Amino acid sequence: MANEATCIETPTIFLNRTIADGSATPIGTIMQLTNNNTVVNSAADNDVFGGIAWEEKTANDGKTTIVVAMNGVWDIMFTAVASVCGAIVNIATANEVSDALGVDLLTGSVVGKSEEDANDTFGRVRVGVLA
Repeated sequence: MANEATCIETPTIFLNRTIADGSATPIGTIMQLTNNNTVVNSAADNDVFGGIAWEEKTANDGKTTIVVAMNGVWDIMFTAVASVCGAIVNIATANEVSDALGVDLLTGSVVGKSEEDANDTFGRVRVGVLA
């Protein structure tokens, strides 16, 4: 993958999620929650936020769980659409976020709150915060 998030302030909430043995997931990958506590690498707009990979998962290594961070402050890639400081952001594509729309607040795709202006660059996001 590319554009993995970088941790700025250490998270305090971690979860164990189920993941396919064949998944290759670098540290910092934004995860999509699919069903039954199972995650895959994020890929598309409005994917349900399932955390940020706190550990690397190598494909076919026999592991079927992964630890994800559910909060903290992260440097995350923003799409080419301008975002302003204070905006609520959601998953836009693989490892990228953009400003959330009203409907995104209901779908579970919200990642957190932007703490700086960003446009096609990495920007600071407080993960897990809506206000």
